Amino acid sequence: MIQLLNEIKGAATIGIGGHIRPDGDCVGACMALYLYLKKCMPEADVRVYLERPADIFDTIAGTEEIRTQADAQAPDVFFALDCESSRLGAAKPLFEQAGKKINIDHHISNMGCGTVNYIDAQASSTSEMIYRLLEKERMDAEIAKALYIGMIHDTGVFQYSNTSPETMRIAADLMEYGFDFSGLIARTFYEKTYVQHQIMGRALLESFLFLHGRCIVSVVDRKLMEFYNAAPQDLDGIVSQLRDTRGVDCAIFMYETDIMQYKVSMRSTDRVNVAEIASYFGGGGHKKAAGCTMSGTFHDVVNNLSLHIEKQLQEEQ
Repeated sequence: MIQLLNEIKGAATIGIGGHIRPDGDCVGACMALYLYLKKCMPEADVRVYLERPADIFDTIAGTEEIRTQADAQAPDVFFALDCESSRLGAAKPLFEQAGKKINIDHHISNMGCGTVNYIDAQASSTSEMIYRLLEKERMDAEIAKALYIGMIHDTGVFQYSNTSPETMRIAADLMEYGFDFSGLIARTFYEKTYVQHQIMGRALLESFLFLHGRCIVSVVDRKLMEFYNAAPQDLDGIVSQLRDTRGVDCAIFMYETDIMQYKVSMRSTDRVNVAEIASYFGGGGHKKAAGCTMSGTFHDVVNNLSLHIEKQLQEEQ
């Protein structure tokens, strides 16, 4: 574990960035660190660089200060959170040119891309890791709320297998700060827009089983996205819903990002290591939750993935 404030002592400019298409853990970890450093180092210029998060995360303090484009000048220190540098998007040049690069992540596929690395694949979330680095007497309710949101999103509200006793202890500590934790769960995790329910319904209706019912797949193409006027963030939760199908060991959801190009998300049980499969195709993630980008027709992608899934299922028998 690193000594956070010692690592950035004397820095006049600090950048914080996370992965493209930021999810709850990415936004929560980035904003919690931002709020904490603004509080502990008021003399420093601290900036967050992210693609615009979904509106549900506007409840986190400071999100209106997020920068979606990189600045010309690289900072003294840059934090890459919840990813390695290739997924930083527009902020990648700032990380590469920063005087000091700090990488904090919990993805098993990340080997560490900074001059200082704090990688823990056993942690439930990057937000949990950020909590460990903060001096508790300097925290406040807004910082705690950001971390709590990050943790609930990467643990499925503490129901996924990455939830540990330590995760629950940290969540309890955060709840002591007095924010409306049940309201945050309802608004940021469970609540869906009408469009989100419509497109999820279509994805579930048009899904199909393969590999003797042990896998399920669904796809949303660009024409369907345009029909519902849906954005990528409107597809959150579909792959997890597919995984909940009885008898299924691996769920695949993909959506078309360009002609013959798909963003692929996978969720699994203990019987399939989807991080290994995603890494083979240039992506990454966790053993039970991973993703990648693949080219070809929909059937090409499914066939390529199924070869690796079937091999793991056969080895498991």
